[in-house]
Amino acid sequence: MPETSSQPATVPDRHGPGGHLPDGDGPDFARDELGDFEDAFRLAKHALGHASFGVFARHGVHEGQQFVLRSLWREDGLTPGQIARRLGLATPTVTRAATRMEAAGLLRREPHPSDGRLVRLMLTERGRELEQVIGPEMRALTEHTLAGFSIEERAELIRALRRIHGNLSDG
Repeated sequence: MPETSSQPATVPDRHGPGGHLPDGDGPDFARDELGDFEDAFRLAKHALGHASFGVFARHGVHEGQQFVLRSLWREDGLTPGQIARRLGLATPTVTRAATRMEAAGLLRREPHPSDGRLVRLMLTERGRELEQVIGPEMRALTEHTLAGFSIEERAELIRALRRIHGNLSDG
């Protein structure tokens, strides 16, 4: 499961006096609205995370392993460190998950071809097959999640979420 860092509960100084945000919604974006955003975001994130985990759990994938599995579905053969960086986790967290996933038959470790100090995580046949089963279930969940959103609203939501990520990322 992705780890989160503890952030201050107050609005950073760059948002101006009184916690009002410049630009965007202007100075009328007060603390109550900020709280509404935080509550709505937290509730949506929790509901989607819970529903998503339910899809994976039905197929024997334990909490947190779905992130490693999805990374390997996108690019098989990554090192634990590469996965950790992509997910914003510590490498030991990914290594522990990989150990459990290896015991469950979802992946195997192979020596890195150019650096003997590293291992690559490779999907097993079972790990690959799960993508064919879980993929359609996740697409159905996404459709359910975004029901009632137009194509334009979906695109805008994705842009907004990426912008939030960019605003909060170090680089």
